[in-house]
Amino acid sequence: MFTRAIVIGLIVLALGGLVAYSQLIPEPEVVSGFLETYEIRIGSRVGGRVKSVLVDEGQPVAEGQLLVELEPYDLVQREQEAVDTLAQREADYQRLVSGYRVEEIAEAEAKYRQNQAYLDQLKNGPRPQEIAAAKGRLDRAGAELVLAKENFSRSVILFEKKTISRQDFDVASKQLEATQADLMVRQQELDLLEAGTREEEIRQAEAQVSQAKAAWELMKNGYRKEDIAQAKAARDAAQAAVAVIHQQQKELKIVSPVNGFVESLDLRPGDLVAPNAPVMSVIDQEDLWVRCYVPQNLHAIAVGDILTVKVDGLGDEEFLGKVVFISRQAEFTPSNVQTLKDREKLVYRIKVELKETIGQLRPGMTVDVSLVPVKEGK
Repeated sequence: MFTRAIVIGLIVLALGGLVAYSQLIPEPEVVSGFLETYEIRIGSRVGGRVKSVLVDEGQPVAEGQLLVELEPYDLVQREQEAVDTLAQREADYQRLVSGYRVEEIAEAEAKYRQNQAYLDQLKNGPRPQEIAAAKGRLDRAGAELVLAKENFSRSVILFEKKTISRQDFDVASKQLEATQADLMVRQQELDLLEAGTREEEIRQAEAQVSQAKAAWELMKNGYRKEDIAQAKAARDAAQAAVAVIHQQQKELKIVSPVNGFVESLDLRPGDLVAPNAPVMSVIDQEDLWVRCYVPQNLHAIAVGDILTVKVDGLGDEEFLGKVVFISRQAEFTPSNVQTLKDREKLVYRIKVELKETIGQLRPGMTVDVSLVPVKEGK
């Protein structure tokens, strides 16, 4: 029994020593994570039928490289229509900004002065010479009437004596009637001239003068600011419509936004793609980073610190990464994270950005991140 007690005591001492030793050994400040990069899902905002596919899965691509091209369909015709509308709106706007031509203004002024001269003529009435001429014509008509009456009287006597024919008598009768009518006309002409212009004609002429003057002033002053602003708005709207068509045409060509690799692609010429839907994904080769979780008792690092990163499968080769993000809120350790501490403890998520590109380093590789900052360049 004594021997057994000694053995048990030694075992207890050994276990206690192991526990004490394990507490004294400093735990390496290392956490594990995975290499990650940004996967960009690209597509077209207009969609349509695929015209050509110029890359394959896994192929490296450069920023701006054409990957997929779609059929234009009616965009060409719509562009021409929009360009023609823009030209019309631009012409209308420039016409209003330039105002009326010099010839148009001169024509409006001439029309105004013509109407003013006619109004002045109506107001001044007939000239004395015109009245005198009318009186002269009336006197002559009176003299002709006297002569026609004498001829008719002689014709009556001669016709009764059967000296002249019936035809000669009718001619004398008609001449008498004509001279009587002419005398009446001449008298009315003189009466009109002596009475002067009617008030209604003067008012009508005044209205025509006012209208012609207003038209002349309008042409001199040019178009209203409101009309010009409206024409400019119509022009700008037409420009925007052309810009929209051009942007839609650009969307027919799907290009790579970054330098990287085609991760997934399942397109063939003739396929239909929906608007605003991703048709392929490209991995950014220039933005590798590690997402890892730091226990709260090792949370002494800060944004901007440089940490060393070791990648499984690459031996002892170390890479440098910069801490660009530290979560402000603690969380429970995810199940896929490996740490040397108790997994039940709270951790903080950090993001370590590497300065490497995709090559020997690839997304998904497991890495170990040292939480001991180093100076950049070492």
